[in-house]
Amino acid sequence: MFIAAAAVAVSASAQPRTTITANKAGDNIYVGVNAGAITGLKNSYAKTDANGNVQKYAFKTFTPEFGVRVGKNFTTVFGLAIDANMYFKARKNDNLYAYSTTFVQGLDVDLLGTANLMNLFAGYKGQPRFFEVIALGGFGWTHAFGGQRANAINSKIALDFALNLGEKKAWQVYIEPGITYLLEGYNGMRGNDFKYDGRNAGFSLKAGVNYKFGTSNGTHNFACEQLRDQAEIDALNAKINAAKADADAAKADAAAKAAKIAELQKALNDCMNKPAPVVEKAKANLQPSVVFKQGKSVVERSQEANLEMIAKYMKNNKDAKIKISGYASPEGPKELNQKLSEKRAEACKNILVKKYKIAADRLQTEGLGATDKLFDEVEFNRVALFNDVTK
Repeated sequence: MFIAAAAVAVSASAQPRTTITANKAGDNIYVGVNAGAITGLKNSYAKTDANGNVQKYAFKTFTPEFGVRVGKNFTTVFGLAIDANMYFKARKNDNLYAYSTTFVQGLDVDLLGTANLMNLFAGYKGQPRFFEVIALGGFGWTHAFGGQRANAINSKIALDFALNLGEKKAWQVYIEPGITYLLEGYNGMRGNDFKYDGRNAGFSLKAGVNYKFGTSNGTHNFACEQLRDQAEIDALNAKINAAKADADAAKADAAAKAAKIAELQKALNDCMNKPAPVVEKAKANLQPSVVFKQGKSVVERSQEANLEMIAKYMKNNKDAKIKISGYASPEGPKELNQKLSEKRAEACKNILVKKYKIAADRLQTEGLGATDKLFDEVEFNRVALFNDVTK
């Protein structure tokens, strides 16, 4: 514990300033499974030779084991884990627990403290390293099954050589060598009197995999806060203030444009509701007219009602023939305005023919170029007028 405290002090002074995001109660929890084998550390196997002498050997019997682990990392270095392991009888004479006669020889449940040695000495950079070394140690309860049943207190130490896998480092695969001591026991358990003795210990080697659940910071591990100095904060505030000023200017510009659009829309509505002036014979001119946008020859949907009135007139007057006269406002080159006026007249004719089924030979078109004489408002001279030219 003294060594760990000294290491923390040294590493804290050597590492750059970092702040870890808040660790909530449900964060940084993991579950896993592991499997391997355990053998007695000293005098774990006895055999009587031909002369009747008992020969004792270490590392002769291997007992398979299977475990489940649930843990939580409270910091980037320290955490706690609950480890539960079952030990199985492999061969008739292999018996890690004296007097045990069942297939499952025994089990232990341990509370282990964990220390990530890589983070302890090298710091945490925002996500786990690909390779890490983790120290584990703690105490637990051991129970032997079958025969003379026994319970004991155990102590366990181990090292995990771990690989963090996956795009989000959510999976951890590890190899774990460890030693388990039986500190106190009776009736066939080798441990007694709270002392560390190789005759009361087992060496295990196992492989395991852990899955780290997602955390409140959106990852499966600890995350570092991005710290900024005052100069960065001042620069960001300046950018925010400039963005606010731009937003206010854009808002004012949008309001001005909206007012102008409303003004133009009112003028357009007034113009559309205003009867078209007579430019030819008063009796021959038909009141509906089609107004176009500047530089456009496409009939807007709002103007199609006027064409429908012309279509009704022609259907009610079977012999009527209509001349469609297109105009342009005086802006722009003369040649362009002449072509634009012709296209406007043709656009009206096409709708009458295709949509309202008026015979094409009953419609004439002409482009009269630019004018500013039809209406006082310049934009309303972009128009197509209809005249009855029936003889």
